[in-house]
Amino acid sequence: MNKTFAKIGRFSVQFRWLVVIVWIIGSFAAIKYLPSISSVVKSNNQAFLPQNSPSIKAAELAKPLQNYNDSLIIMVGANNSGKLTPADLSTISAINARVAKVPTVLSAKVAGISPDGKAIQTEIISSTSQFDNTKITTVVSNIRAAMAQVHAPPGFSVHLAGQTATVVDSASKNGAQSSATQNYSVLIIIVILALVFRAVLAPIVTLLPALMVALVAGPIIAEASHLGFQVSLITQLLLIVLVLGAGTDYGLFLVFRVREELKRGNTPKEAVSRALSKVGESITFSAATVIAALLSLATAQFGLYRGLGYPLAIGIALMLLAGLTLLPALLAILGKAVFWPSNVKAGTYKVGTWGKIAGRIVKKPVLTLVVGLIFFSSLAAMSLGNHPSGFVSASSSPKGTDSYYGNAILKAHFPTSNFNPTQVIYTFSEPVWNNLTNLYGLENALAHSSQFKSVSGPFNTIGAGLTPAELGALHSQFGDPKLLPTVQSATGSGAVSPVLYNSYRAEFQYISPDGKTVLFETTLTAGDPASTAALNAVPSIRAEVAGIGHQYGAVNNGVAGQAPASYDISSASNSDLFRIVPIVVIIIGFLLAIVLRSAVAPLYLVISVVLSYLAALGLDVLVFVHILGHKGLSFVLPFLLFLFLLALGEDYNILVMTRIREEAHELNLREAVTAALNATGSTVTSAGLVLAGTFAVLGFSSAGSAQVQEIGFGLALGILMDTFLVRTLLVPSIVVLLGKHNWWPSKLMKTQENLADGPYERKELVHD
Repeated sequence: MNKTFAKIGRFSVQFRWLVVIVWIIGSFAAIKYLPSISSVVKSNNQAFLPQNSPSIKAAELAKPLQNYNDSLIIMVGANNSGKLTPADLSTISAINARVAKVPTVLSAKVAGISPDGKAIQTEIISSTSQFDNTKITTVVSNIRAAMAQVHAPPGFSVHLAGQTATVVDSASKNGAQSSATQNYSVLIIIVILALVFRAVLAPIVTLLPALMVALVAGPIIAEASHLGFQVSLITQLLLIVLVLGAGTDYGLFLVFRVREELKRGNTPKEAVSRALSKVGESITFSAATVIAALLSLATAQFGLYRGLGYPLAIGIALMLLAGLTLLPALLAILGKAVFWPSNVKAGTYKVGTWGKIAGRIVKKPVLTLVVGLIFFSSLAAMSLGNHPSGFVSASSSPKGTDSYYGNAILKAHFPTSNFNPTQVIYTFSEPVWNNLTNLYGLENALAHSSQFKSVSGPFNTIGAGLTPAELGALHSQFGDPKLLPTVQSATGSGAVSPVLYNSYRAEFQYISPDGKTVLFETTLTAGDPASTAALNAVPSIRAEVAGIGHQYGAVNNGVAGQAPASYDISSASNSDLFRIVPIVVIIIGFLLAIVLRSAVAPLYLVISVVLSYLAALGLDVLVFVHILGHKGLSFVLPFLLFLFLLALGEDYNILVMTRIREEAHELNLREAVTAALNATGSTVTSAGLVLAGTFAVLGFSSAGSAQVQEIGFGLALGILMDTFLVRTLLVPSIVVLLGKHNWWPSKLMKTQENLADGPYERKELVHD
């Protein structure tokens, strides 16, 4: 294997200028000619649910009223000084006419006038999927352009409102968040590397390949997404963090070893070739463990996890390619200037801080291991106190945006028009118009249920109550409510009050054209549909809805909305976690066995990472739940924490263990552990600081999203603990205790038998 990487090293050094030119041209072409990753991002978690999820099935039941893939866009107008005037109503009619001509808009109809008579609400239906982020953004922009073409009278303002408009307005903020994450990540990496290397060019050279990959990976992934995988906002953010963090780690592996080889007296070009022959295998298998773990997500049920796997695996594969070609080429071009003004003269040897720490560990491995196990087990026990939290609601638009003002009007004038309703859907074998009394009883049963705080339905549309007799009479008089004009044209004996007329016009939202599907919009007693309480209440809500439906003769029923979708997402996430964990463990264990030529070492290395994962999860519960008062951790954090700690934690295991194995060919195991930690301790801790720093930046740059903050800070805490305690303390103590058995069944086990124990006297290169 070393011969292979020696050849790669010689190639990258010999053709260094060609390698750099190819990377520059390829990067320019990818950025210029391929689509951006933001153009394929889906921002709604519900878009990733399996099609057999109860919340998706419920949405399918509502198709006669609203196609699940269609988008509902709410438009509201309000008179700031009093009741709506004829001029205001004419303005809305003119706007609706223009909006109806916008491409993909199927209809733009007035849903009703507020009970106080001061605001009017229009429902706009677009055939563009609510889950197609790019296209729905275009639709919303076109609608707003159509609205601006109509001059509103003084005191009358018109805005878009509701979830679709809010998501679109938030998307621009997310784009800025992505840029901020990248910029701050680069800054913190430069600062950490400057402190580590105490050199001018070394931080830039180490980071440059990762930064280049971060720029080109997005377009390549966007183009590859046409093969069928989805890309989420979390994927977009994690791609930046993972490529910059892991890429810098791989760079540190090589740059530290190049510096070591320079101190051994090699020329710069020889140092690069020899360094890659030594650590190329570690870098490759480190990347392979991450790629393998990510590709295992292809078996996930939850589309968001499947969407994480392929894009991030592509990013790491590109980073591996850059780490084996571009970085060696840059190091060969710049030579010793990379480390200026620090000292890289040959013969500067001494035992560093990590060598001294390792010397203490090998003398008291049992004490180190016992104390470590007690500490980690105590934290791991706290992980049992975690419960998946609800999901951040999209009800908060960025201040000053169009949807921010629209949502304010909706909340002030349409109290029963819930911004984020939980929908209850029933289907019947016969049109409900034939038995409105039965439907009235069903609506009352829902209204009196302890699960619902309020219910809007056929008999309570815009705050005006209707009796079965009144609704039946209106249906006989006016027919299909969807065909009625905004203002009734009938006069004399055929006229009804404006309140009754507007109430009946709104029936198209609740009763399907064939009369067999009925929808109710509810608010939950448990609270905001985005809350943990609402998520936990979903099983009871579904049972209650099913029971009422059976009582009143419904042939099918369902509950749709954010709370049911969140519950289904959480269930799919937990199911994936328990199914994918064994797959990832087996794959990574197999790769460790190959790179370490041992059947024993992979066992305790994987166990150490699993223990580290549980401890990190417990630490996150302690910080976010018990100290900061969150209701629970974001549903995605336990999964991502496991994935990255296991995959990235093994990066450091591979670096440390391959160096121990290298030293163990000439030294007894205690000496080998001390020498290896002396050489790699600074590399591992620097790499851990970089990776934790980039995840922490994700948390800091996501001030508007508690979910992303938990992911960023949670992963940062886990990586710091794993880096400074597990890799550099627990694992070396286990290696010393197992002795020669670490290497079973390889020939190194026999070599260790022939090496007599003796005091450690060898001086190693210092890296700290």
